[in-house]
Amino acid sequence: MLRFHNYDIVFQEVPCEVTLAINISGCPNACKGCHSPHLMEDIGEILDENVLAVLLEKYRDAITCVCFMGGDSNPQEVERLSVFLRNATGRRVKTAWYSGRNTFSDSTLQTFDYIKLGAYIEALGGLDSPTTNQRFYRIEGGAMVDWTERFWKR
Repeated sequence: MLRFHNYDIVFQEVPCEVTLAINISGCPNACKGCHSPHLMEDIGEILDENVLAVLLEKYRDAITCVCFMGGDSNPQEVERLSVFLRNATGRRVKTAWYSGRNTFSDSTLQTFDYIKLGAYIEALGGLDSPTTNQRFYRIEGGAMVDWTERFWKR
């Protein structure tokens, strides 16, 4: 079971997409300097197919992607909900996952269109820093294409 604290439509979390970002609570990573430390607590409403269906109906014409922001406490559930979204929309809505993990299961490559990997290391910065350890990938034909540089200001 996953819980979410809130959600918002964002433009910068997934390049080239209008994204419904869902902030999932219960993060086990406890990264020093985390920008959302309240998400380490198990707070908020249960995130399930019913909630996603309501959000899809509400924002269906406004979004091109749904991004799970977190969910590392239950990656199998994040993958399952991503599959639900793909089936419910006929893959019209892309899916993304912002994970603080450094690795993922092989099924992740078939489940998401985008994935961000890597714990936040304060000294290295986030995705917008050229020194970051974090990586953002677009999944194309089962291959990971590194899009991290798209977050860097030129």
